[in-house]
Amino acid sequence: MTVRTYLVEDSPVIRENLVGFLEDVADAEVVGCASTEKDAVQWLGQHRADWDLTIVDLFLEGGNGFGVIRAISQRDPRQKVIVLSNYATAEMRTRSKELGADAFFDKSAEIEQLLAFCELVRQQHA
Repeated sequence: MTVRTYLVEDSPVIRENLVGFLEDVADAEVVGCASTEKDAVQWLGQHRADWDLTIVDLFLEGGNGFGVIRAISQRDPRQKVIVLSNYATAEMRTRSKELGADAFFDKSAEIEQLLAFCELVRQQHA
């Protein structure tokens, strides 16, 4: 079973690369993308049951990933939220988890961990 994944990333290049990676390597189906907090919160609010995994960057074209995480903190327990950011400081990791993120990965150094987490989500939904 594929993992229905929603991607919140403002860089078109990174977004395109992540979509390809997730669909080719992580057996995910990217069901939508947003580059702003507002667009992400709106889509996620209108499609509450249409995703299994949301991957969020912290710094967005408009707003930030913390607002997205906060907006979906009352989600179904089977739905998971990952922060994927270049700003992988201890403070950012802690704040993300406090707001409800299930995991935090560094874009440049923890892609294998991201892939492993995606596999856990896939198994959970199988």
